[in-house]
Amino acid sequence: MKRYLLVFILVFTFCFTSVEAQNFKTHQVKKGETVESIAEKYTITVSEIYSLNPDAKIKLKPNTVLIIPTSKSQNQETKVKITKELQGFKEHKTRRKETLYSLSKKYNVGEDEIKKYNKFLYANPLRKGDRLQIPKFKVIEVLAKATMPYKVKPKEGKWRIAYKFGITLEEFEKLNPDIEDVLKDGQVVNVPNLDIDEVNVFDEKYSYYKVLPKEGFYRLKVKLGLEKDQLEALNPELKESGLKDGMILKIPFTEKVTEIENNEMEIINLKDSISDFNTKHIAVMLPFRMDRVDFDSIVDAKQSIKKDPYLNASLDFYSGVLMALDALKELGVSLNVDVYDTKYQASEVTKIIKDNNFENVDAVIGPLTPASFDKAASALRSYNTPVVSPIGTGLKLYDNVFQSRPSDDMLEKTIVNFVKKDSLSNVIIISDTKTTKAANMLKGQFNNAKQVFSRKSKKGKDEFFVTKEDIMGVLTSGKNVVFLETKNKGLASNVTSILASLIKNSNSIQKGDVMEVMLTTTNMNSAFEGDQINNTHLSKLQFHFATTSKEYSENDNNDFVKKYNKLYNITPNKRAVRGYDLTMDVVLRLVSSGDLYMSVNKAPLTEYVENKFAYKKKPFGGYYNDTVYLVKYNDLTIVEVK
Repeated sequence: MKRYLLVFILVFTFCFTSVEAQNFKTHQVKKGETVESIAEKYTITVSEIYSLNPDAKIKLKPNTVLIIPTSKSQNQETKVKITKELQGFKEHKTRRKETLYSLSKKYNVGEDEIKKYNKFLYANPLRKGDRLQIPKFKVIEVLAKATMPYKVKPKEGKWRIAYKFGITLEEFEKLNPDIEDVLKDGQVVNVPNLDIDEVNVFDEKYSYYKVLPKEGFYRLKVKLGLEKDQLEALNPELKESGLKDGMILKIPFTEKVTEIENNEMEIINLKDSISDFNTKHIAVMLPFRMDRVDFDSIVDAKQSIKKDPYLNASLDFYSGVLMALDALKELGVSLNVDVYDTKYQASEVTKIIKDNNFENVDAVIGPLTPASFDKAASALRSYNTPVVSPIGTGLKLYDNVFQSRPSDDMLEKTIVNFVKKDSLSNVIIISDTKTTKAANMLKGQFNNAKQVFSRKSKKGKDEFFVTKEDIMGVLTSGKNVVFLETKNKGLASNVTSILASLIKNSNSIQKGDVMEVMLTTTNMNSAFEGDQINNTHLSKLQFHFATTSKEYSENDNNDFVKKYNKLYNITPNKRAVRGYDLTMDVVLRLVSSGDLYMSVNKAPLTEYVENKFAYKKKPFGGYYNDTVYLVKYNDLTIVEVK
């Protein structure tokens, strides 16, 4: 018996080796499959299957292993399309114990095809004595191109199209070698020539994940919390193909996974996606505190505005809101806008919501301050009204909250990950006593980093300066990345001046060795923007930092900036730009996606004058903006680092 087993193993091994050498593969027949469906799957002809598997002509049984030639399935020029032409019918009287499955095997037709021509079977089970019309088909094999042209739809990027047609991103790019990173609405691209029922449907209720190199099911379980069978249930093609680098998987909607990393997501221009022209109702809540303004004279009113920081900030923000409303009107968007003065009091917010009908409000922008915002968000949860925070962070994320300002943790994470990509750099951390926490965090991230601390007086008090020798002692030839963690303008000026002087007249510490210095920080603050800081020094030091918003360039010829300047005779500040960007985003999401919640998937990344928005959902809470800018000083201007 053992000898027979050994011979069987040797024969199987030899046959398998021969099959592989001749560019063949194997296929295990599944229940319900026919020779025609298998031929179409591998883009070969039925006769080719029969020539290598003659027994398949007699009967095709589940679990039978077929030999499949792969040369044609790899041909990018043509594929074989299998079609059936109805030739007539054979009458069959059902016998005892016969089933639709047994009849489909007996006559080599699908169960659905039997039902199609015997419609009573849709509502009734098959019974003994039923008279059936069994269709007889002529199989027609048509040679067709393996690819077809496809017109890109609004909001579609490369990864969405790759998912729809069941290919990897790399395969999609091979079919379109000259394609750019961002696809345009109406652009024609090449895709696999599939039938309509073979194309995957993109479902907005799910997230989508790109498989990384060398990722297996175990890694995905750890990362996504999903078992192999769960992934296969959502992505049936996995059972056949297995995991492939660049494959797009459908997964349950969750914040644990960025759909496709932000730097790979396409920016959606929602102005081109407006589909709902019904009137939308929004509310704006700001702490104007108009009851404190002295309206006796223009001079008194101006003094009131100057003295009240909340009124000042509210007016700046609201000026941007008004500009956005005008721009939206030009786009044909119809709006009903309510503006409320919260007076910087949570109790006033409660009164506003109690005295007004918010049940049909599509979105609320504001309030600005944390306590008032929390009160509004909490009170409006019962209406499921989305409440968008313009500037707050660390908010309590109720399920109706949209935190539009990225968190400080996101800023910190962005710059740390950027520096980590260059493992060859010499990392230096310069800090004072007030930024010890940040310095310790960085030391934990960069174990080999060298630290320099601000000098102290004899009494141990921080004097917020370092010496040239302190810095010279830690710099090396090659690339040096210097983290400067401080909120003190004096220390920021001191360090940047020393670093700039070291590279001004000489590019070496030791003869022949080139030294490069890149300055950065995890917390960009006013210490780096004061009069004491020389922007020329920051440019020389390639000062990098992460920020929630980038500065618009006057050379961009931005329509909003021009109109704002013409109307108010002043350049818009950051608060005004924020008011414009946020209002444009909220309303355009409403008129292009149905509601703000649906827009999270339909418009994963949007960008306006200075701000961009990519909302992610907490598992048991609301939404937060998960995208920031990485920028640097370059020739006295601040530019985005791509």
